[in-house]
Amino acid sequence: MTLAIIIVIAAFLALVLILRIAVSRSLQISAGPNLLAQIQPIDVEAFRNLVNPTEDTYLRRRLPASRFRQVRRARLRAASAYVRAAGRNATVLVRIGESALSAGDPRIADAARVLVNDALMLRRNATLALIGIHMALAWPNSGMAAAPVIDGYGRLSSSAMLLGRLQNPAAPVRLAAL
Repeated sequence: MTLAIIIVIAAFLALVLILRIAVSRSLQISAGPNLLAQIQPIDVEAFRNLVNPTEDTYLRRRLPASRFRQVRRARLRAASAYVRAAGRNATVLVRIGESALSAGDPRIADAARVLVNDALMLRRNATLALIGIHMALAWPNSGMAAAPVIDGYGRLSSSAMLLGRLQNPAAPVRLAAL
């Protein structure tokens, strides 16, 4: 009995390690001169709808169990795509913030520091949300917590726009697509 428990724990840890490697590779960006071009727009309202527990409850009541599992898995795959895009955008903004940290203006450096911190927090939350989504794909009746990604994405957008306004006050902010 003890050996079986040890094997199950080892298998679970191996699964977590494999998922972490897969998630971190899916969030990587290519190094290039134009980082802003790598930012992907995200429909935040559609993303909120996908991860809304009330929507899941409604679908669970209205659909037969087998159809609910199919719809839930499709919604989870879509939520996974949104979370990966948010994680990639956060990675791009970390690089942009790091390059702005060396600015001579302390206001720009402070805004860059806030941007980097928010982006790193979003990356962490995106990784955890992706692990939760993949577990929910395996067990469709389990819960999923992607709300920290949505909330963090709003803070990250504000931080990015503030840094953009401080660096170039005369130009329109192009990060509004976040």
